[in-house]
Amino acid sequence: MTLLSRVLGFVRDQVFAIVLGAGPLTDAFFVAFKIPNFLRRLFAEGAFAQSFVPVFTEYKETRSRAELLSLAARVSGTLGLILIILSVLGSIFAPALVSVFAPGFEADDERRELTATMLRITFPYLFFISLVAYSGGVLNSFQRFAVPAFTPVFLNICLITAALWGTRFFPVPIMALAWGVFAAGLVQLLFQLPSLHKLGLLVLPKWGWQDSGVKKILTLMVPAIVGSSVAQINLLLDTIIASFLVAGSVSWLYYADRLVEFPLGLFGIAIATVILPRLSSIHANQNQNEFKDTLDWGVRLGLFIALPCTAGLFLLSAPMLSTLFGYGEFSDQDVQMSAWSLRAYSLALPGFILIKILAPGFFARQNTKTPVRIGIIAMISNMFYNVILVGGMVWMAIPAPHAGLALATALSANQQAFLLFRQLRREDVFTPRQQTFRVIRSATLATLCMAIAISLLSPASNQWFAMQAGQRASTLAGIIAAAIAVYVGALLITGVRPRDLLIAKTNSTTFNS
Repeated sequence: MTLLSRVLGFVRDQVFAIVLGAGPLTDAFFVAFKIPNFLRRLFAEGAFAQSFVPVFTEYKETRSRAELLSLAARVSGTLGLILIILSVLGSIFAPALVSVFAPGFEADDERRELTATMLRITFPYLFFISLVAYSGGVLNSFQRFAVPAFTPVFLNICLITAALWGTRFFPVPIMALAWGVFAAGLVQLLFQLPSLHKLGLLVLPKWGWQDSGVKKILTLMVPAIVGSSVAQINLLLDTIIASFLVAGSVSWLYYADRLVEFPLGLFGIAIATVILPRLSSIHANQNQNEFKDTLDWGVRLGLFIALPCTAGLFLLSAPMLSTLFGYGEFSDQDVQMSAWSLRAYSLALPGFILIKILAPGFFARQNTKTPVRIGIIAMISNMFYNVILVGGMVWMAIPAPHAGLALATALSANQQAFLLFRQLRREDVFTPRQQTFRVIRSATLATLCMAIAISLLSPASNQWFAMQAGQRASTLAGIIAAAIAVYVGALLITGVRPRDLLIAKTNSTTFNS
C-alpha cells in the first residue's frame, strides 16, 4: 500500500514539475504546504503517534475494553479541540508565519501575500491529518496496517486533480493546489472512519484534559515533539535559508527531497510503523530478549535497504530527475540544480532510516527525554553545518549553494542516528547480533559492486537531456534492473540468504565488542 502511495506521489510531483516548473509561485505553494505539513509530522506522525501508540497499546494489553474506549474518546476529543484552535490561529496569523518560515520572501510582496493566502487554505489540513494519524495509530495497534498505509493515496489524487483540472478555475492557477490540500485532508479522514467502526472504536469524542491516559500521552508528547521530528526541523531550517537564495532553490530542494522520501517512506517509515506497536506490546509484556531481537531486525533490514538506495540516488541523481521531472516548465538547469541537492540528501538516507527504527526503542518504553536530548544536539549541529557549508559555498562562488543545506541535513541525520544507537547500547536495550554485522558487511560490499556497475552503464548527463521521455525511462529502468541484479548477486555470493532478513531467535549469539 505504501508503494502505491509513493508511486502516485511521483506522478504528482511530475505533474507539478511539468505544469508549474520551479519558480517563485511554485516556491510560494511549497512553503504554504510545508508549514502545515511540518506541523503534521511534528504533532501527528511524529510526537503524537509515538506517544499515543505505546499508551494505547498498554491499555489494550492490560486494561478492560471499557477503559480502552474511554481513552479513545478522550484522546480524540482533546486532540480535536486543540487542533481546531491551532487551525484557526494559524489562519489568522498566516502572514506572520510566512515571515517566520520564509523570511526571504519579505523582499517580494506579491510572493509573500500569495503564500499567506494559500496558507490560510492549507492550514486546516493540520486538523484533518492529525485525526488521520490518531485513527491510523489505533488501527496499527490492532495490526491493521493496510488502510493507514493506503490513505496518503488520496492526497496525491486530490493534488493531481487540482493541478491538471482545477488550475483553470483560478486567476492564479497555483491557488488550486491549496484547495487540493484542504480537500485531501478531509477525504483521508473520512476514508479511515469505517475501519474504526469495524473495530468498535469509532466513539463520540469527549474533552479529557484531566484524564490520566491523556495526561500520560501529553507528558510523553511534549519532549517527543523535538526528539522524533528533528529531521523535519532541519528540513524547515533549510527552507528558511533557501528563501534567501536564488529563486527556485526551495523547489530544487523539494524535488530532491521527494526522491529521498521514496525509499524512506517505503521502507524506513513502513518498518517504523510496524515496529512501534510491536515493541510497545513486547515492553508491556516485559520480554526484554524479544525487544532486543525486534530492534536488531529493524536495523539489519533498514541498512540492507538504505546502503544500495543511497548509492543509487547519488550516482543516478541527474538521470532520475530528468526522467521524472525534466519536461515542460522544468528545465535542464532545474534538473542540474536539483541533482546537486539529491546527491547531498542521499547521504542522509541511512541516518533517516535508522532514526525511524531506533527512536521507537525509546518511545515504546515511554522514554521521550533521551531522544529529545539527542535531537537538540543534532538540531544545533545542523544549524552550525548550515552556516559553514552554505556560507562557504557562497564565498567560493559555487553555483549550487543550496546543496550545502542538504549536506548539512545529511551530516546531522547520521550524527543523530549514531547517538541513538550508542545510547540504546549503553542502556542494554539493543545489542547487535553477529548475524546483523555479517549482513551489513555483505551489503556494503554488494553496494560497492553495484556502484561500479552503475558508473559503467550510465551515459553522460548531456546524453540524458538529448533523449526523449520513453528512451530516458527505458534506459534508466535498464540500469536500475542491472544494479539490482548485481547487488542481489553479490549478496548471494557472500552468503546472505532471505532467512537472514527475518527476526532471529533469542538464543543466538550476540556481538558485544
